Amino acid sequence: MLKEFRSDLYGSYTCWGDALFELCDAALCAPVAVVSVPSLSLEPVFRRSHGSLYKSLQRGRIDEDTLRRLLVAKRPLDWPLIFAVDESTWARCDAETSPERGFHYSATKHSNGKPIVAGWSYQWICQLDWAPDSWTAPLDAMRIKPSMDATSSTIDQVKRMVSLLPADKAVPMFVFDAGYDPIAISNGLEETRAQVLVRLSSSRVFHPDPTPPTGTTVGRPRRHGERFVLGEPETWKAPDAALTTRDPRYGNVSVQAWHGLHPKLHGRGRWRDHDKPPIVRGTVIRVDVEHLPKATYSKKTLWLWWSGPGLPDLDVCWRAYLRRFDIEHTYRFVKSTMGWTTPSLQTPEQADRWTWLVIAAYCQLRLARPLVEDLRLPWERPKDPGQLTPARVRRGFRLLRGTIGTPANPPKSRTPGPGRPKGTRKPPRTRYPAVKRAA
Repeated sequence: MLKEFRSDLYGSYTCWGDALFELCDAALCAPVAVVSVPSLSLEPVFRRSHGSLYKSLQRGRIDEDTLRRLLVAKRPLDWPLIFAVDESTWARCDAETSPERGFHYSATKHSNGKPIVAGWSYQWICQLDWAPDSWTAPLDAMRIKPSMDATSSTIDQVKRMVSLLPADKAVPMFVFDAGYDPIAISNGLEETRAQVLVRLSSSRVFHPDPTPPTGTTVGRPRRHGERFVLGEPETWKAPDAALTTRDPRYGNVSVQAWHGLHPKLHGRGRWRDHDKPPIVRGTVIRVDVEHLPKATYSKKTLWLWWSGPGLPDLDVCWRAYLRRFDIEHTYRFVKSTMGWTTPSLQTPEQADRWTWLVIAAYCQLRLARPLVEDLRLPWERPKDPGQLTPARVRRGFRLLRGTIGTPANPPKSRTPGPGRPKGTRKPPRTRYPAVKRAA
């Protein structure tokens, strides 16, 4: 399957495909973490000059639709149809000549004392597994431009992913963290065959449908029932569904669900063009655990919003949200080891191509997991192939690559070009300020 994937991957590179493919292999076969992209030209698998490295990112072309279909076709079929959706920032604070930069949240870098940096924001969709490891299956990536509405772009990205998934299987579930608008996403995906699971703040207020009037009433009919405040237990009614289970890490887990709740929307923001704000119904889920895996963390009640066809499976919902954090491990690996945000690229189009190369490289690591030899360090314990981490699989990929070969063609010539004519100078590059969107 790995050789077939590599052959199809090479076909998705429509321009400068040989250099792009060997650049992806160089990132996989480097003996250490990618700390400098030009150093990848020194890898034996990259048979071209160092100038071809950045030229391939500048002039190359990748058929993104073909690559998406390829990633979905090669996804692990034994994994559940649960997908984590999250965005991460590629910081480009001082890159004044790079266009389409915006101000985005960053947990590791600060600007003026706040966790906001100028750069590019990418949103990934990764399939999750129930296994207790850090593996995911990235299937899609999208750069959210400052001129785009983040919620509408997320809805379109989820719809595109659902269209690539088989329609005769289970209904896919997309899990979001608290930074997303659960009501807007549920409303946008109302006609889509998908489940939405979003974390809620404990300060949110919801309402059931109002009770029908018993007699003749005067005035406008009510649209909302009594208040259901997540942080005030006295406003809760009896749950419509409940589940109690035992987990080795969290102890006794209690899950309660209330169906048919909706928030009170107002005619502003996303709903300003509506004559009457819609009623978006869903299920509010409360998850309470006995203890956390680490005693240093204070226990908090977890609130989730679910919407989709049918009724939610409570056991799947709370476990799916906990598995959502596997995408954080994927971001950490591709940034620290694969060098996703390492290149100092000028244009966002170059960043898009490098992002797809990193996703393709990660997919090859997942497919090579049962094939590589465990090249463990002296202080590491031996592990079965099914327990190897992405970093340990990458150590053995260099030897595996010599066995499976490459579909890329060798370079035609290694003679350096004449270079820039003597006496010529390039004009200064255009400066682009980072775009700050209004609230």
